[in-house]
Amino acid sequence: MGDDEAAAWQRLRAGDESALGDLFDRYESRLFRHATRLLTDREDAKDAVAIAFFELWRKRASVRLVDGSPLPWLLTTVANTARNLERSGRRYRALLAKTPAASASAAPSAHDESGVLAALKQLPAGEQSVVVLSVLEGYPERDVAQTLGIPVGTVKSRLSRAKSRLRDEMTALEASWT
Repeated sequence: MGDDEAAAWQRLRAGDESALGDLFDRYESRLFRHATRLLTDREDAKDAVAIAFFELWRKRASVRLVDGSPLPWLLTTVANTARNLERSGRRYRALLAKTPAASASAAPSAHDESGVLAALKQLPAGEQSVVVLSVLEGYPERDVAQTLGIPVGTVKSRLSRAKSRLRDEMTALEASWT
């Protein structure tokens, strides 16, 4: 963590709202990229980032830092929020599908041609968090364990299971292309 980041974090912990703005400016683009990987709707991705920063402010006294940075906590919060938004969106679309007017026009949807994002979204939440933090974001297993509050061995086993499931899913997807 740089001196500016450390100072902003201390100001935030003390209740300085402008420090939240400083941290937002520092991390917003990275968190937005992360959210767009998990969500098909760009507006939902923006909402996930906004909710993460709201939660950072609300829970500032209990946030776990990794190497002095709130970024891993923010990434995990964005991932959890994305899952919640996706789940509520599915419920809403199912409700709309039951209405007579919904059958006239289908909602536009983004298409993941590679199938990787769809396979990632099918993983259990614990495995998905480990894959996102360790593989997509590049954090060491020790930091992932600290962020998620689980042992390093659990991180390793979840990562192994997730890779196996993703490999099987991608093999099945490739077989369907031929």
